[in-house]
Amino acid sequence: MNTMQSYDDIFPLVRDILVEMFELEPEQIQPATRLYEDLDIDSIDAVDIVVKLKEVTGRKVKPEDFKTVRTIDDVVRAVQNLLED
Repeated sequence: MNTMQSYDDIFPLVRDILVEMFELEPEQIQPATRLYEDLDIDSIDAVDIVVKLKEVTGRKVKPEDFKTVRTIDDVVRAVQNLLED
């Protein structure tokens, strides 16, 4: 996973996780899609996403790194930052 650091590599990973976890349609997942307003993802769901990202990346994910995440784009950039550390 550590070799996947480009936005174009990480976006499909994030999309697939959200589709699988929340039974969403892939078309619903766009960079500007808002997690809470557009996808009805709540804070408990957000914790589940962080746990799944930890499993997939093999990196320790600090919940505080995701406190400002509001959109799919934010999630992808947070994962990028995580993989660059």
